[in-house]
Amino acid sequence: MSIIFQAMEKYEPMPETKKDAIAMGMNQGGVHRIWWYVIALLVLVADQLTKTAVLNEFYLGQREVINSFFNLVYVRNYGAAFSFLSDAGGWQRWFFSILSSVVSAVIAVWIFRLPRAKWIESLALALILGGALGNLYDRVVLGYVVDFLDFHWSGWHFPAFNVADSGITIGAVLLILDMFSTHEDSKN
Repeated sequence: MSIIFQAMEKYEPMPETKKDAIAMGMNQGGVHRIWWYVIALLVLVADQLTKTAVLNEFYLGQREVINSFFNLVYVRNYGAAFSFLSDAGGWQRWFFSILSSVVSAVIAVWIFRLPRAKWIESLALALILGGALGNLYDRVVLGYVVDFLDFHWSGWHFPAFNVADSGITIGAVLLILDMFSTHEDSKN
């Protein structure tokens, strides 16, 4: 969480011309920020459509073997990543819902404040935002997160996950790669 606030603090006040562009909802250079929010919305919609399909076609615990390393399975995650705190008695639902709401709001503002040159960071944040909202919806409406993607190898199963988790993971990897490339650029 502190990484998010540190990243937001690194931006200095903008001159009036940049503030005018922001007032019009545009990045520097005239690119509409709306596209980053559209990407977040697409992740959210894809996540909810796939979860709805699983809920309509599978019973809890049902597994459909696709190939030697991948299954579709319907499981419920009452906790966070890797079922962290899933058996905590119910309070974790609201804790993770509030945390996800706050993080989503911070990310939405963060995306809005990014200049055009930070497109990789903007894309990463959009993917994370869409994923966070997808899982937040599940927690608030269902009380748990629907997971269904099950990868395995030689009897070892990676914890089941969903499209929202994929968006969050890909976004986090992009943020890390962007930090390394930005660090290298600043050294040169």
